[in-house]
This record gives sequence, C-alpha cells and structure tokens, in this order.
Amino acid sequence: MSLLQPSALVDRLREVGARRYHDRHPFHLRLHSGGCGKGEVQAWALNRYAYQAAIPRKDAGLIARLDDPAMRRAWRQRLIDHDGAADGEGGIERWLRLCESLGFNRDEVTALKGVLPATRFAVDAYVAFVRERPLLEAVASSLTELFSPQVIKTRVSGMLAHYDFVSAESLAYFTARPEQASRDVESALAYVAAHATTREQQDAVVAALEFKCDVLWAMLDALDHAYGAAGQIPPGAFEPGARG
Repeated sequence: MSLLQPSALVDRLREVGARRYHDRHPFHLRLHSGGCGKGEVQAWALNRYAYQAAIPRKDAGLIARLDDPAMRRAWRQRLIDHDGAADGEGGIERWLRLCESLGFNRDEVTALKGVLPATRFAVDAYVAFVRERPLLEAVASSLTELFSPQVIKTRVSGMLAHYDFVSAESLAYFTARPEQASRDVESALAYVAAHATTREQQDAVVAALEFKCDVLWAMLDALDHAYGAAGQIPPGAFEPGARG
C-alpha cells in the first residue's frame, strides 16, 4: 500500500473520531442532554478525575523520550496547563473544584477513593501505552484532542441547561480547554506528519488513536454499567446518595 499524503492521513484520523470517539457513547449522550441523575454526574466527575490526574504523568514520561528540544518545550506546556505554574492553578485544580462543588472531599478525590476498577485499569493502560510503545505512537495517541473542542462546547451548554447543581464557575475547567487542545493538536500532528514516513508507521498512528478512543470508551462503559440502568456498582466504588 502506498504512502498517504499528510492530508489523507489526517482524513483517516478524523474518520477514527467520527466512528469511535466517546462523544457517541450512550452515557455521554445522556450526560449532555440532561438524562443523568446527580449521582451519575458525580460518578462521572470522580472517575474522570482519575484520568485528568494521570495526564501530567503520561506527558512527563513522553517528554523524557523526546530528543528534540523544541518538541520538549511544546509538550512541556501541557504539564503547565494541567498542573499549573503554581499551587491553586491548572486544569487538575479546576477539576478538583468541580468535584468539591458536587459534594466530594478533595483529599478523598485525590486519593481516588471510590473510583471504578475499570477506570483505574483504563487509565493505567493509557499511561503504559505512552511509556512503552514507539514514540510516534505515543504522540499519536494524544490526537483525540482533534475532536474535543466541539464536544466541550456541547457538554458545557448541555449541562448548564439541564442541571441546576452545576454552574459556569464549577465547569471552569472547560473554559481554556478548546484553545489548549487546538494548540496541542497542531504540534502533535506536525510531529506525526514528519515522522510517519512509511505506510506501516501511518497505520500504526491510526491504530494508536483507535487505542486511545478505546480507553475513553471503556471508561464510559464502566460508568454506564455501574450507574446506569444495570446499576452494577462494584464493591468499594462510589455510591450515589452518599454525597450532597
């Protein structure tokens, strides 16, 4: 099979998002349209924190593998975005404030108390993928950010419209994310275009993005199974009704 032109490779990546990104998951559709109860929203925020908290660890591991100083500088901004430049700043801090606004104790959230086992496995699988797979695939796995800006807009508008227990202030994490995601995608796509120089490598890039979509989908599968109609909450996981 012949080498794809960069624009054709991007088209393939966007096709992955159209088919497999988690905005299509039934749990997200309910979350954004007001179909979730407060307990489900709490469970989503708590479990998503486990993912958010792992992102800087994932990115730090990737930076350690980069030989190019310019790429390290570009990727380092992701650490600042999530960890902040000082205490009380950054995306993780804003996500903790969302959890607190939903009735959680900060220390319990940071300890991942009540997080679903499947969430832990999915997050650990993503961190391990970025650490262990070829660098090109590790970079490509971040490209779900191609699809996130529009989803964020839908999420925020839908949640504000349907849930009186959230506010623009509590959803402040999402304010900066569309611009940050667009910037991050630009550098990651440039790297992929420059380094995926064989069709085999291009196919591996697409597979890496599919893997990342699977991680996000699996997390929502777990939420839906535990807190949706099935109601199969595993031992030790968050129980709705236990928080305000």
